[in-house]
Amino acid sequence: MIVSEPLNISHICLDAHLRTQENHTALIWQGDDEKDTKTLTYKELHRETVGYAKYLTQIGISKRDRVLLYMPMIPEAVVAMLACMRVGAIHSVVFSGFSAQSLKSRIDDCTPKLVITANEGVRGGKIIALKHIVDEAIEQATYKPLHVSIVNRTFTKVPAQVGRDTYWWTDMKFSQEKKDDIRPMDPDDPSFILYTSGTTGKPKGIVHSTGGYIKGVHESFKTLFKPEKDDVFFCTADIGWITGHSYTVYGPLSHGITTVLFEGIPTYPTPERLWKIIEKFKVNMFYTAPTVIRSLQRFGDELPHKYDLSSLKILGSVGEPIGPDAWNWYHTHIGGGKLPILDTWWQTETGSVMLAPLTSQKPGCAGQPLPDIDMDIINEKGESLPPQEHGYLVIKSPWHSKSLTIWNDHARYLDTYYSKFSGIYFTGDGAYKDKDGDIWVTGRIDDEVNVSGHRLGTAEVEGAICMHPSVVESAVVPFDHSIKGQALYAFVVLKEECVVDPKEILKTVDTQIGPIARPDYVHFTTALPKTRSGKIMRRLLKDIVAGKDDLGNTSTLINPEMIEELRKSIIFKKI
Repeated sequence: MIVSEPLNISHICLDAHLRTQENHTALIWQGDDEKDTKTLTYKELHRETVGYAKYLTQIGISKRDRVLLYMPMIPEAVVAMLACMRVGAIHSVVFSGFSAQSLKSRIDDCTPKLVITANEGVRGGKIIALKHIVDEAIEQATYKPLHVSIVNRTFTKVPAQVGRDTYWWTDMKFSQEKKDDIRPMDPDDPSFILYTSGTTGKPKGIVHSTGGYIKGVHESFKTLFKPEKDDVFFCTADIGWITGHSYTVYGPLSHGITTVLFEGIPTYPTPERLWKIIEKFKVNMFYTAPTVIRSLQRFGDELPHKYDLSSLKILGSVGEPIGPDAWNWYHTHIGGGKLPILDTWWQTETGSVMLAPLTSQKPGCAGQPLPDIDMDIINEKGESLPPQEHGYLVIKSPWHSKSLTIWNDHARYLDTYYSKFSGIYFTGDGAYKDKDGDIWVTGRIDDEVNVSGHRLGTAEVEGAICMHPSVVESAVVPFDHSIKGQALYAFVVLKEECVVDPKEILKTVDTQIGPIARPDYVHFTTALPKTRSGKIMRRLLKDIVAGKDDLGNTSTLINPEMIEELRKSIIFKKI
């Protein structure tokens, strides 16, 4: 990594490349509409960032002030992130699909001086009234931001509050000084806050550092993707998630390569959308979530083969374990049967990738720790476990991109991550090593079940179910059983127009794991409840199976209508 004075992430991602490649493309924007595209060179992205940083300084935003972004996937979002870094402000990006209530809770927690948004967002052909949601959230919030900055994404006029709201560039007034407002930072200075959310409880504002964060992201990107100067990198993650921070924005830009920013969704206007983008921009590295792969797999094997994907060199997977069936489809139909798949494991809290298959390719295996990452699998006593024994996945030593704290709640940070094993970071996941020393993540520890004295990871059973050729994805949750202690309830999504006898699912599990892992019930459904980052909400499914009435906050779901649909169709009928 090029490290120059001053230490500033915006400097590392922009200024450091200007002397040698100012005219190299930094950002390719693909809008929701296929006709909407835009490119920015490093020189142009630098100019936009410096200009907006001057505006931030002019309205009084300085080091450690918070700036909240509630924006669509447009170039101005990247500019805003880099401009915040430039002046030392702490940005907090909130996914633009969250409700006013979710936004309000984050405003009250991080107390931003400025909220940056757009008049409207466009996603999957639908218009999202972002400024209206911001106004509603601020009205409900106890804390009132001093400023709201608005990008005109569409031609729709929206109300602007005099004295508080300004339009991007239109209302921005600058002094004639040419002085750059870049702010030198200390390595441990906070760079951003990113909120994690669950079905219940207050969201956790995870705080990351400056020096350690960009070091970890830069080095992990280098190890995983081995970038070359003319490479084009396409990560499908929204900037509202840690993957969007680390591997859509900061990772590729720190290496001076081209990153693709995609505003739309994979299935709009057709499920060929991602393959079109790869062909159009000659993408070299493609990084997406298993849920995206599984959703596109449903539309058959033929669609990807209509497009020239020969520019691809590396495929990546992120968000949750990718089952063998999805891995094989990805490898065969997108990678042509020859490209490596980086099935990466990491968390918002870790900042960058911790595990990846660096030396071997085993479908569904998380692989090995990246260089300088000290990971282990231990038992309740903190003792390292031999191969094939299931235990707790932990990180024993500090790493560069380790989070600093939870905003305004360090006690919660220590209790959540360091209380189970003193001085050791507990990931919350279960795992085991195989005979080669490769790590297999079995899912959240609270998703492990004890069936007739046998401990099973629900991720293992889900992977087995997905080996059936007609299955796209599944979610397995435990329920109380009078004889077994716990038993398994499987929700299964089939490929379009497929009909399967539930007994076939049980036979597949028998073959892949054994009869002990058989679910007692198989529930076919058209979809599973997911967060907007694509994660299946297994805790909700567990509560639905248990018959609970209060499921907590479901505003983080992309498809909340599935809750009532599943409640009405729950079955307890023996197969």
